Amino acid sequence: MTREGLEIDVVGLSKVFGAVRAVDDISFTVHPGRVTGFLGPNGAGKTTTLRCLLGLVAPTAGTATIGGRPYRDLHDPLGTVGASLEAASFHPGRTARDHLKVMAYGARVSRDRVDEVLQIVSLQDSADRRVGGYSLGMRQRLALAAALLGDPDVLILDEPANGLDPAGIAWLRGFLTRLAGEGRTVLISSHVLSEVQQTVEDVLIIANGRLVRHGRLHDLDDPATRGVMVRAPEVAQLRKALEAEGIREDGSSDGLVRLVHTTPAEVGSAAFRHNVELHELYAESSDLERTFLQLTAEEVS
Repeated sequence: MTREGLEIDVVGLSKVFGAVRAVDDISFTVHPGRVTGFLGPNGAGKTTTLRCLLGLVAPTAGTATIGGRPYRDLHDPLGTVGASLEAASFHPGRTARDHLKVMAYGARVSRDRVDEVLQIVSLQDSADRRVGGYSLGMRQRLALAAALLGDPDVLILDEPANGLDPAGIAWLRGFLTRLAGEGRTVLISSHVLSEVQQTVEDVLIIANGRLVRHGRLHDLDDPATRGVMVRAPEVAQLRKALEAEGIREDGSSDGLVRLVHTTPAEVGSAAFRHNVELHELYAESSDLERTFLQLTAEEVS
C-alpha cells in the first residue's frame, strides 16, 4: 500500500535552556519515501529537536511541523506519527502485551493491532513476559511496536539501533527500508554513522546545536577527503620528490606514507619524473565515518 507523503519541515528552530542554546536556528525538510538519518555527537541537539517536533518541548523560536501542521494540531496523532524517544519508558511489572493494550485503548486502536505489531517486531513469544526482564534490545523492539501501533505515515525513532545485536540491526535496516518504500516518512537519529549508513539515504548532521550538513548520504563521500597511500624503498628520496612537486604528506604508518589533495596518477607521475621506485600506490577506500567526524569536530572546535 502506497502512503500519502507527509513532509517534516523545521524552519528557524531554536531552543534555549537558561544559558545553554541546545538548538541554534536550524532548518531542514524530511521527505516521504526515504529513510533520513539525523546524525550528530551526543549532546548535539538531536533529541531536543525531536522533542520540539513532537510537541514535548516548546521551541524558543521557529517552527516544526508534520504535513504542514504542528503535532498538537494533528487530527489523529498516533495514526499520523509513530515515535520512540526512550526505549526504557515502560512499567517493569507490566507485560509487553498489556503495555500495548493500554496504548491501543487510549488511542482507540483495535486490540487486534497489538498482536500484529508484536508479530512485526518478533516479540510474539515474549509478549506475556514482564518488561522488567527484557534486554535493552527487546525493549527497543517493544518501543518500535508501540510506535507502529497506529500504522502511522511518519516514523520518528531516537537511537533505534542502540542495544540491538548484529542480527537485530540487519533486521531493523531491512524493516525501515521497507516502510520507506511504502511511502512513509522515516527519520532516525544516531550518534554513530556506521550504525545507520547502510540504512539511510538522506542525512542531517548536527553539531553544537547547528546544522552542518543536509543532503544525500553519498554526497558525504567526497573523493577529495581520501588520502593516497604510497610505499617506497627510499622514503627520504620519495619525500624529496613529493615536496618538489608540491604534494603534501599527512603522516605515515607501517612504512606507508599518506598523501592528501592528490591522486595516485599524480603521485605516480611525480615518482617517475624524479626516478623514485615505488612498491605500493593506491587511493584510500571511502570512509564516511571519517568525513562525519571531521564535519562534527570542525563545528565543535
